[in-house]
Amino acid sequence: MSHVPTRDTPPVIRDLTGFDRQSGSLIERLLFNHRAAVIVFCLLVTAVLGFQATRLTLGASFEKMIPAKHPYIANYLAHKADLGQGNVLRIAVENTRGTIYDANYLETLRKINDEVFLLPGVDRPFMKSLWAPAVRWLGVTEDGLDGGPVIDDSYDGSPQAMRKLRANVERSGEIGSLVSPNFRSSIVLVPLMEGADGAGQRLDYRQLSDRIEQIRARYESDSIRIHVTGFAKIVGDLISGLRQVLLFFAVAIAFCTAVLLWYTRCWRSTLLVVSCSLVAVIWLLGVLPTIGFELDPYSILVPFLVFAIGMSHGAQKMNGIMQDIGRGTHRLVAARYTFRRLILAGLTALLADAVGFAVLMVIDIRVIQDLAITASIGMAALIFTNLILLPILLSYTGVSAAAAQRSLRAETDSTQAAAHRKHALWAFLDRFTQRRWAGTALLVALMLGSIGFAASLRLKIGDLDPGAAELRQDSRYNRDNAFMTQNYAASSDIFIAMLKTPPGECASYANLIKVDALAWELQQLPGVESTNSLAAVAKKIAVGMNEGSMLWYEIPRSQSMINPIVTRAPREVFNQRCDLLSVYIYLKDHKADTLSAVVAAVEDFARRNDSKDVKILQAAGNSGIEAATNIVVKTANTQMLLLVYAAVILLAFITFRSWRGVVCAVLPLMLTSVLCEALMVALGIGVKVATLPVIALGVGIGVDYALYMLTVMLSFLRKGESLSRAYYQALLFTGRVVVLTGVTLGLAVATWGFSPIKFQADMGILLAFMFLWNMLGALILLPALSHFLFPQGERPVPEQDAASLQPVEPTSSAS
Repeated sequence: MSHVPTRDTPPVIRDLTGFDRQSGSLIERLLFNHRAAVIVFCLLVTAVLGFQATRLTLGASFEKMIPAKHPYIANYLAHKADLGQGNVLRIAVENTRGTIYDANYLETLRKINDEVFLLPGVDRPFMKSLWAPAVRWLGVTEDGLDGGPVIDDSYDGSPQAMRKLRANVERSGEIGSLVSPNFRSSIVLVPLMEGADGAGQRLDYRQLSDRIEQIRARYESDSIRIHVTGFAKIVGDLISGLRQVLLFFAVAIAFCTAVLLWYTRCWRSTLLVVSCSLVAVIWLLGVLPTIGFELDPYSILVPFLVFAIGMSHGAQKMNGIMQDIGRGTHRLVAARYTFRRLILAGLTALLADAVGFAVLMVIDIRVIQDLAITASIGMAALIFTNLILLPILLSYTGVSAAAAQRSLRAETDSTQAAAHRKHALWAFLDRFTQRRWAGTALLVALMLGSIGFAASLRLKIGDLDPGAAELRQDSRYNRDNAFMTQNYAASSDIFIAMLKTPPGECASYANLIKVDALAWELQQLPGVESTNSLAAVAKKIAVGMNEGSMLWYEIPRSQSMINPIVTRAPREVFNQRCDLLSVYIYLKDHKADTLSAVVAAVEDFARRNDSKDVKILQAAGNSGIEAATNIVVKTANTQMLLLVYAAVILLAFITFRSWRGVVCAVLPLMLTSVLCEALMVALGIGVKVATLPVIALGVGIGVDYALYMLTVMLSFLRKGESLSRAYYQALLFTGRVVVLTGVTLGLAVATWGFSPIKFQADMGILLAFMFLWNMLGALILLPALSHFLFPQGERPVPEQDAASLQPVEPTSSAS
């Protein structure tokens, strides 16, 4: 069946003699009149960046995970050398058949202590265990105060040595901190430096985690069990699990390829779409080491997002070319026609995606900023590979004859269906251009938005579960963390508040009283297990200095009594210059509510007690750093959404030059954002470093569907066509691919829900939800909004005009 051109379609040109090579825009002429040069250029870039990609490394950095410019973190970094708490590993060695007072157990503990002491990156002066000389006991004897290492040089494993060790442990004050109250396990506390051995070399978390696992494998037995917690172990487990992440990526890519092949029935065009999307990924991975970047566990998802977005845009280009070739147009002309029609929509969509990523730069967390730069590079690569290279390659290869005939047959069927009965799905969607259905759709959307907004108000910032939210609750790490929580009052979740004084005045009675008052107020919070400070140490030593009488359990008022106490106090509660006191706050967990309560209590105390010379500062410890991160994330969440929507609105207005078109494109995105936050509440997912980028990414990616649909719709509406006709043409030309890519990508990323890495599973579920809801918004809410916003929306298609509907596309001027 030959195609009869109408005033809406470009002419069918079967051979190049009838085509003006100088037609089209300057950019089109430069690209398509020099196709070979473009392909050679892309091949050279791919070869160079492909080689560079082999130099890409996987890594992580503790300091990249924290908001370095936040006042709390600035305080921590300024006094980091005096604290020794921040990036800490805890290794609990458990005796499953007895207590720690066992010679074999203690010998195993010694070997583990010695091996861990020599690991790269260990901050050795602050390392603590029963075998560390810095762990001391203090007691009252008939001669006065006495003390020494918990395990001294006279230890020989004999029953007498065990009795002495038991006494030393009980007098050390480490029960509940380094030693479990049931005496069945003890901890090796391992502070880490970001620069391995202080040499400035980056700490290799994967190597460190592997070394820890080797130690675990070497010393675990029927009687010894080892439990490890800490940021370094979390990152190490995440990096080790990346093989499984890559497996899920491979499954998703294979699934997308299979579905696209099923749709096109054409190997060559399917492979070209997939190949061009993979070329963009290669370019991205090659650029990263060139500019000094690496992939970390949080940006490992970006390459697949680049591939997914490339598949979406590539399918639109391929579909347009296939339709033109099916009508008899020469493959080169078909490629140029499609380039003209969709370049503006595609470019705007990719720019919107890039902006969605780029606004993440406002978040003062280096790992998110790196993710933003990485993803923006990927979007730039897609502009070349999928908007330019793919049409040029298809202009050489075309599509298979079977695919072209299938496209022509689908067009013929659609034309006949328009005259009699449309395809059931298209007929159903077309109902939303009518007042009753449009009004109902908008009412339902308003109800969903209201319910979603109410639910989103309960969205929490930070972790909502104990342990590492990045990993499954049944993972080895979280089982180890549960052991720590159950067996140690001084948990691994430590918040450190600091009291800054003039040099030499940290141990004055007035300052110790302040610290003691702060600790007392914090102990009243339900999330606080215990506290420790120089004030608490002073009370204990004061008892010892007065024949063990508990009547003296108070901070001495005399400075002459305080000074001897300071000489016996552990190093971590004050610094060498005596201008900083540390208050250790041991928490039940690091949930958002727990951290918020502690921050608020310390801030309130500081407001009431700060003076010109003495200041209460926050915050250090792993929980203090996480609290500062939560504060930054909370502020950034709102700021990020405002910026990404402002950018998308501006780009959409530049593209459509119609405020009505902008409203039609943006309102469905806003509904999806609100419902996504409600879904996070329902699934118990908090907003944190791992999940914060998802919402911004969903907005940027989701606008693609609306841009392609509106480009076609508006071109027909501006020619005076009815909304029903314009929407039907958009469905025939781009709607099919919108449905295809929305469902395909949604199902592909939904498979991530089975990943052992929890944050990848969370991102997969959220992205699948946003892919599908943005697709539904483009197919349902867009025509419903258009009915009320565009004057043409109220004029239905007359019956006599129905037969004239053709699956035609806008000309370049319409785009």
